[in-house]
Amino acid sequence: MNIKKIGLTALAGSLVATSAYAGELSVSGAATITYSDYSGTSTTSVTNAAASGNWGIDQDINFSGSGELDNGFVVSLSHNIDQTFDTSTITLDMGDMGTLAYSDMEVAGGLFDLDDITPTAWEEATDGVVDEAQAGMASGQGFSYALPEIAGASVSIAYSDNLTTSGSVNDGGVSTSGTDNGSSYGIGIKYPVGDVLTLYGGIGTEGQADGNDLDHQTIGAKATFGPISVGIQRNDEDDTAAASPVDLETTIIGVSYLVNESLSISYGTHNTSRDGRVDQDIDSIQAAYSMGGVSLKAQNSKGEGIANTASTTSEKTELSLTFAF
Repeated sequence: MNIKKIGLTALAGSLVATSAYAGELSVSGAATITYSDYSGTSTTSVTNAAASGNWGIDQDINFSGSGELDNGFVVSLSHNIDQTFDTSTITLDMGDMGTLAYSDMEVAGGLFDLDDITPTAWEEATDGVVDEAQAGMASGQGFSYALPEIAGASVSIAYSDNLTTSGSVNDGGVSTSGTDNGSSYGIGIKYPVGDVLTLYGGIGTEGQADGNDLDHQTIGAKATFGPISVGIQRNDEDDTAAASPVDLETTIIGVSYLVNESLSISYGTHNTSRDGRVDQDIDSIQAAYSMGGVSLKAQNSKGEGIANTASTTSEKTELSLTFAF
């Protein structure tokens, strides 16, 4: 919902050589209050369970705006500010030439968008399970390009020359807190088959600070039969390190059911295997209910063998109440 409009006018004066032009940004947020309960033996689970004040409120603030250029291209700008970090994105929609975007913290597109395509009533099954590990391309600053639709398929490419999720850079500045992980790139494909089935796939390489890349592969499918949606996915992560490589394989299965126009429920499971270690297993049950301008969501996510470590567990139960206005 729009909370207010901020009008940014053209700046001009005798002390500047050129004029600066700005558009209008909309500011939005959510009236959401949550309650979270943690348990488990993983390090962060123990810390969270011992902490007081499990009530919280959504602190995200989103600024967004767009405008059309003389040649018909559409430029969009967004800033997201929350308690953890800020991210900003500029998107250039070039019509039949595709869409180009740059983000200083959370690049979209490519393999980054295919970490979990299985259906849920609320969040991914791993949401809330802390200290977990899974195969999947990391995100950070970089460029993405979405090609025009090709024979019904959606194809996107993402690239970063220094993948990191910290140290956003203001114009003309440099990052002093980011980590140089080397270049990373990925390509993701989504292809609908009729009105029921959608296929997903992608490959990519993720740079690491030690120079040993992580090679990624993803394949998955999602089908919808009336009120029921089912999805399955396999993510592979291969470490190129010559000694003690950490290779991960993650299998994800999810099913959601739309009980009626107001209520949906889902079940999801994650299994991540690593050679010589126990499997990490995560299960999540979720429900979402809306009535008028009020939405109530609930989930319980529980993991065993966290980070492929025996006898290490993590569990979170969360309730969320949102008011639309």
